[in-house]
Amino acid sequence: MELDFNNLPTGVLAFVVFCSRVFDVSIGTVRMIATVQGRIYLAFILGLFEVTIWLIVIATVVNTVLARPWLLIFYALGFSTGNVVGIILERRLALGHAVLRVITGKSAEKIKGALALGGFRVTQFEGAGANGPVSELQIVCERKLLARALKIVQAIDPEVFYLCETPTRVRRFGNQMAGPDSSLVGGIIKRK
Repeated sequence: MELDFNNLPTGVLAFVVFCSRVFDVSIGTVRMIATVQGRIYLAFILGLFEVTIWLIVIATVVNTVLARPWLLIFYALGFSTGNVVGIILERRLALGHAVLRVITGKSAEKIKGALALGGFRVTQFEGAGANGPVSELQIVCERKLLARALKIVQAIDPEVFYLCETPTRVRRFGNQMAGPDSSLVGGIIKRK
């Protein structure tokens, strides 16, 4: 049995177009991020679903746009909403890695120790700031663990300066990026 979208009631068709557009644009947003991160297989699978849904929706709208021009409004609303939903979804999935750089002049040892106890690997660099010596603590972790690392840092020094970056590539050497579930805690390297 073939479903003819032209025979659907007005409200139902508008809802189908809106929801389908939200779904395919959300998939597209996550696919773009997977592509940037070099996740070939994930990008391929998401792209396949995204374009399939898009073709079905665009065929429905194009075939009925003269009789029902208001479908364009639901198409556009679905697109805009899909962008927002895609961003929220990607933040929850937290694909990839993050680099957290903490710069402090007074709390380096406490922060480094607390992060190590939390299972994070920390690399410490010494430097000079405007008001004297400072330490930079660098932590590379999975993005889903970044909030946990920041919570540890800010519990010790709420005014600490930090910077979060998203690397495009991360090469692991052994168990360099230990997380909270790792049996290896510590691994602090100092460079002067």
